[in-house]
Amino acid sequence: MRAPFSRPVRAALAIAMAVVAITVMPAHAVDAPRSFGVIVHRSPVLTATYWNPILKHVADRTGVPLRLLVVRTGPEHTASVARGEPDFLFSNHHLLPGQGEAGYRVVARSAQAASVGAIVVRADSPVTTLEGLTGHDVVFPSRSAIMGYHVAMDALLRRDIRVNSRFAGNQEGAIGQLKVGRAAAAGVNVESIQAFATREGLAWRALWESRRFAGIPFAVHPRVPSAEVAAVRGVLLAMATDPTGRYVLEQAAEAVGQPPPLGFVPATDDDYADVRTFFRTSLIREH
Repeated sequence: MRAPFSRPVRAALAIAMAVVAITVMPAHAVDAPRSFGVIVHRSPVLTATYWNPILKHVADRTGVPLRLLVVRTGPEHTASVARGEPDFLFSNHHLLPGQGEAGYRVVARSAQAASVGAIVVRADSPVTTLEGLTGHDVVFPSRSAIMGYHVAMDALLRRDIRVNSRFAGNQEGAIGQLKVGRAAAAGVNVESIQAFATREGLAWRALWESRRFAGIPFAVHPRVPSAEVAAVRGVLLAMATDPTGRYVLEQAAEAVGQPPPLGFVPATDDDYADVRTFFRTSLIREH
């Protein structure tokens, strides 16, 4: 049986439920807080449980109030990014083909060393090879998921393995369908299934893993003043070594089962050249 959440984490979950997982209430009275869009890996409640304390910490330290912008599915998030709605963005969806017009610029990334796509099965699955998935249902987060769909499906196509594609809306939705046996396998981001397995007790194994891509980027829209960008970026980068920031990161990570390392590190657009190269050579032509 899983150990119960600690008291601070239970409190964080209760708060997230109470605010319906959408908005950070800034400590500073301003008319227009900056929106912060987040890639859709988890449910809105768990997304808010993780991000609300982080954004409040950043707002308190910088005076830049931040409002968490949450949607339920990957395609909704992609459309929001294409419209340039988030001021700040923790996502790789601006790297999808045709998404460059909004002009987001990478200034940091997750401290997780890399993003890795995978095709996974439950530990008790009789399937032991990718070829064994031929003709079976395989669930993916959405057609917008870079690691969970594009990278994973490209691997199947390169082996001429045809599967019945199903879509769950987000990473943990796909993993949840795998857990209850609605699909033979799932395309996922490895970080997402590690967190889900820690939290939900899922035993799984990978049939295939991709090469390592740079971790999820933190990007900004050109309309955000450079002083605000520098302030927000500076606090995010310092969180892992600042005692208060480190505590916030640890409590947020415990609530969703995210493994270390925690926090954020410097990055630029150049760190994502391999993602752009992948799309130029991908066998998927449905962008």
